[in-house]
Amino acid sequence: MKLVSYRREGHDRLAALIDGLLYDMESLHPDIPHNMSMFLSYWEESLPMVQGGEMMVREGRISRSKGFSPDSVELLAPVPFPTSCRDGYAFRQHVAAARRNRKVPMIPEFDQYPIFYFTNHQAIQGPGDIFCMPDHFQKLDFELEAAIVICKQGRNIRAEEADQYIGGLMIMNDMSARTLQMEEMLLNLGPAKGKDFSTVIGPWLVTPDELEPLEMPAREGHVGKNWNLRMQCRVNGVQVSDGNVGDMDWTFAEIIERASYGVTLYPGDVIGSGTVGTGCFLELNGTGKLNDPNYAEQWLQEGDVVDMEIDGLGILSNTIVKEDDDFSILARKKMQNA
Repeated sequence: MKLVSYRREGHDRLAALIDGLLYDMESLHPDIPHNMSMFLSYWEESLPMVQGGEMMVREGRISRSKGFSPDSVELLAPVPFPTSCRDGYAFRQHVAAARRNRKVPMIPEFDQYPIFYFTNHQAIQGPGDIFCMPDHFQKLDFELEAAIVICKQGRNIRAEEADQYIGGLMIMNDMSARTLQMEEMLLNLGPAKGKDFSTVIGPWLVTPDELEPLEMPAREGHVGKNWNLRMQCRVNGVQVSDGNVGDMDWTFAEIIERASYGVTLYPGDVIGSGTVGTGCFLELNGTGKLNDPNYAEQWLQEGDVVDMEIDGLGILSNTIVKEDDDFSILARKKMQNA
């Protein structure tokens, strides 16, 4: 099942994507909540009704005339108003490459426990324009990730039981302004301003049952489901990243276990995987310069089109747009007296 949020008459609405057409919830069953927030709050009652409606469409008992093209509406983030957003650090390949490029050893704690940080859940967006201020263009970067959404409340969840709290998977682009990020993290706090202007998820939420044929075992010593899903990123049509969700060392189940320790998780909480290996310019530039001192760094520029594709999860497309404002907080730094 693919679930899509879109805008209608100024409000977010929920639809199911069936054979290339969107079907609003009211056309599938009158009792299904009309937006994702309510749907997640009543997940166990609502999902079977949508699945029943999908079957009726496929059997011809609901007319295809009730469907409409995704291109005819404004698509939103599948979870337009998440209750929170955490981002993990699950791919060892990315972490090891980034540390190698900085000429520091791999940190052993990576293999001991999964970590995450909180990002701005009010800055979640879906396909379309990403608006950036001047400082964001100081080494503007994408980050290719997968993400999940929590579909039922839980606290102190054990990894062995955590997969049942996953409502579905989607693509995530954890946008990063690297100059702001690196500057503030010198003070051992963050990331914050380097991240909080945009986090993109979409184009739709895919429920785990649809991905069952692509399930694979977790890595040795780990617990929970994983999926064999190729991950790619293209910038202006040129492929720059290639990885796989199955390369996750820490599973979403293990991240949920840590996130829920002493804390209640709620329906609508979004959790990202962290960046896949080769999944950002920071890593790619570092590797390039390590191999060739004359390597020309690449960063996102105004007008660039970023397309992220994950098998089974669709294609998430965004265009980088410059805001009509020349304000710079980097220029406001207070300098020490000489």
